[in-house]
Amino acid sequence: MSKTTPSPPPYAAADISSLPADILESHVLTRLDGQTLASASCAKAVLRSILDTNHGLWYDVCHSTWPSTSGEVVNRIISSFSGNGPREFFSQAFPMPSPDPTKVFSPSSPPQCNKLINSSSSVLISAVDVYHRNKLIFTKTEETETVSGWFQCSPFRIDLLDPKDVVPTDIPHPDGDATCTSLINDMTLSWILIDPLSKRVVNLSSHRPVSVQRHWLTGDVQVRFGSVLAGGNHKHLSEAYALVQCAIVVNCGRSDGGEMQVRELSMKVEDMDGKHLNGRDSLVILQRTLEGKRGNGLKREKEARNRYIKFEEMKRERRERKLRVEETLDTLSVAFGLSVFAGLIFIFC
Repeated sequence: MSKTTPSPPPYAAADISSLPADILESHVLTRLDGQTLASASCAKAVLRSILDTNHGLWYDVCHSTWPSTSGEVVNRIISSFSGNGPREFFSQAFPMPSPDPTKVFSPSSPPQCNKLINSSSSVLISAVDVYHRNKLIFTKTEETETVSGWFQCSPFRIDLLDPKDVVPTDIPHPDGDATCTSLINDMTLSWILIDPLSKRVVNLSSHRPVSVQRHWLTGDVQVRFGSVLAGGNHKHLSEAYALVQCAIVVNCGRSDGGEMQVRELSMKVEDMDGKHLNGRDSLVILQRTLEGKRGNGLKREKEARNRYIKFEEMKRERRERKLRVEETLDTLSVAFGLSVFAGLIFIFC
């Protein structure tokens, strides 16, 4: 009579929470990016407990994601956040502002703003990082004062490079439309705006370019990033301010050796007519965005591009409406002039 070999007992599925905490912290969680860590903290209580108290891990995540945050000024601000400072910083800086203003906007009922919101800080800090194919090509932290009369009344603009400064790279300068288009997939940019007093931050970049254009004469390439924000109406603002675009422009020229040089990196705020807002009105919109809600960070690149496309469509529709109104007024003016002329002829003849 043959003997049957007993089957081995089934093994229970391994659970990540069964691993020792020191192994999780040193060998597992350090390999994850910030978005994955944030999702993991919602899945398991043991992970949430570790991630809520491990400040060093979140500091590493912020510094690796945005090298511009590793400086003393930004680190001091992050440490002043309540609770887990670097985790709170990441949760504000990674996702896009929410909700999508292009979906809630209606030309007949634009968003209202009954009062101006004064900035809680006399200084705004910009932490900016530019990558090409995951290689850092530019990083800088810039402070902008917001209380002087010059800032309040002049067109709002933050320049990270002086007119004579250039940032050399080893990237071949795009020679044709195909290579220009490739920058949409190859280049990424983060522009984190920080209010140090209110402890609020927001990322105003679309992460990847929303458009790439080549100058027909000079051959310089303009790469545009940015975000669409709710403007709001009050007695000082026109309907064109109901939606605005925070436009981030990277102008790239060609060096003598044929490599691409970054010659301009700036941010400005434009209304639906393409006009630049001054510092005072831009500050109202930026402060409201800083205090507003954030999305979940999923598909942020696609969402940012969709918002940009929708905003450009709205701008085109607004231009067409204005042209139709002007044509109607011109027609009425001509008709009125002809009627007056005919009346004068009738009277004197």
